[in-house]
Amino acid sequence: MCGIVAYVGQQEALPIIIKGLKRLEYRGYDSAGVALIDGNGLNVYKKKGKVSELENHLTSQGDLVSKIGIGHTRWATHGEPNDVNAHPHYSSNEEFAMIHNGIIENYDVLKTDLMNRGYQFHSDTDSEVFMKFIEDIHKNNDCSLEEAVRLALHKVVGAYAIVIMNIAEPDTLIAARKGSPLVIGVGVGEYFLASDATPIIEYTNQVIYLDDYEIAVIRNNNLQIKTIENVETNPYINKLEMELEAIEKGGYEHFMLKEINEQPRSIADCMRGRLDAKNGRLILGGLRDYMNKFQNADRIIITACGTSWHAGLVAEYLFEEFARIPVEVEYASEFRYRNPVISEKDFVIAISQSGETADTLAAIELAKSKGATIFGVCNVVGSSIARATHAGCYTHAGPEIGVASTKAFTAQISVLTMMALMLGYQRGTLTESKYVQLLNELEGIPGKVEKALKMNSNVEKIAEIYKDSRNFLYLGRGYNFPVALEGALKLKEISYIHAEGYPAAEMKHGPIALIDEEMPVVFIATKDTSYEKVVSNIQEVKARKGKIIAVVTEGDTVVRGMADHVLEIPDTAEAFVPLLSVIPLQQLSYHIAVMRGCNVDQPRNLAKSVTVE
Repeated sequence: MCGIVAYVGQQEALPIIIKGLKRLEYRGYDSAGVALIDGNGLNVYKKKGKVSELENHLTSQGDLVSKIGIGHTRWATHGEPNDVNAHPHYSSNEEFAMIHNGIIENYDVLKTDLMNRGYQFHSDTDSEVFMKFIEDIHKNNDCSLEEAVRLALHKVVGAYAIVIMNIAEPDTLIAARKGSPLVIGVGVGEYFLASDATPIIEYTNQVIYLDDYEIAVIRNNNLQIKTIENVETNPYINKLEMELEAIEKGGYEHFMLKEINEQPRSIADCMRGRLDAKNGRLILGGLRDYMNKFQNADRIIITACGTSWHAGLVAEYLFEEFARIPVEVEYASEFRYRNPVISEKDFVIAISQSGETADTLAAIELAKSKGATIFGVCNVVGSSIARATHAGCYTHAGPEIGVASTKAFTAQISVLTMMALMLGYQRGTLTESKYVQLLNELEGIPGKVEKALKMNSNVEKIAEIYKDSRNFLYLGRGYNFPVALEGALKLKEISYIHAEGYPAAEMKHGPIALIDEEMPVVFIATKDTSYEKVVSNIQEVKARKGKIIAVVTEGDTVVRGMADHVLEIPDTAEAFVPLLSVIPLQQLSYHIAVMRGCNVDQPRNLAKSVTVE
């Protein structure tokens, strides 16, 4: 969850680290801190709150001149957000300082043992325990700090990405990872380390993705990578394709608004080079070597969390309709703990925007151990899930900085839709004429998303009316049921209004008790096979004086005569409606949150990448 950044080279370290922390702040913003080595030794500066609070604190410290430093922006796990629990953490003798992203599960046992041997702790964090455990090994084994880190990693249980500085070696950084991401940027006479590439791209496009159980040592402008078994590895240098402009707001007030409006392009980018409707071709390179297993699978299992889980629910409808293969959609956090029945005939699709979601990674490892084929759908090139799966497809949505996912959701659905169409055609459950018809319709979706975005001014007026509501209900059927769940999640995430999504027919099995004249009910009532049923559900809410906001197909007159507010989207094939119906729901959440004075890009208690359980 947390964001870490480090630098060693010939430039001033502090400005690079502060800028990097601001770019990583979407990973956590409870507190921030830096450690620098200068003429006055190894010094740590940290503050509760956002990076701007740390920046203000640093202005009172005078000139902080250093060519090496580490920084951290925190999402609190162990210990409340405050100055003391902020990173970096010192060793007892203040000769070392460490930043850590992850959770050490056996910290309590380690802490008790260290306390029995005289160590004192100033914070409530597992990270301080980790630092002092390394210090203890270094002291009692009369070994180098690098060796102490290696020995410690054999004993700690949990997830970590760490970077350590040592006052005795003012040109050295030691880093390691397991389960939490860490990227090394390779410059000319300098190195950058970060949780992802966003702090690095401004300085170099040459990066190394550190693997689990690897330790990197940067010393005297040289990089060495070893496993925790002390075996040296030959790292592969990747070229970043990301552009600096992609991680800036580009004139928008918030990243979320920018990302909502980027969806025509991000969906088109997802399809580019894959979909050729004119010639009736669909090519997904990631499936090439696994198409036979995909076609002949007994079952498709989709595992994901949050918004990605909602994309998986849409995919369940897609695969079952087009390819006629049974599908199960699993919360990754539950899948890994319930001893699931998995076989070599199962095809598992793991979905994650960041490609670093801890629960999804654990689910992948479990399914792999049972012999299943694992296919990843993620957005971040070089991420852990991309490397842990047998094959996969990148969504090519571009960096998503807003914590509440928008364009990643529609890009995931776009990839999953193409997979379902390709599978259905290969299995013969889609006729060639129907296949070509659907390809042509799918190719037109970016233009229809562009048109749906033009409802923004109408959405804003509705947001003004309902911004002070305490509860919302979102209802949809078929393909639009997962969209109702996603709409409710977006509102909860960024406006802090309680909202629930349900299949429209399930309203009568309990939630209808909540409906009165104070309850806004959002219906996704597009022209599809469930339309008449949804109209009946609208009548039931109307009879109980609920306030009805309806997302409808362009030109609809029936629902318009019943609803208090109507938002139109272009007509499309029923299977592709989620790519359009979600747009006004994203806009509604955004405008309500802004009107309520909420921090849209950094909602409280949340972080973009959930790299801990």
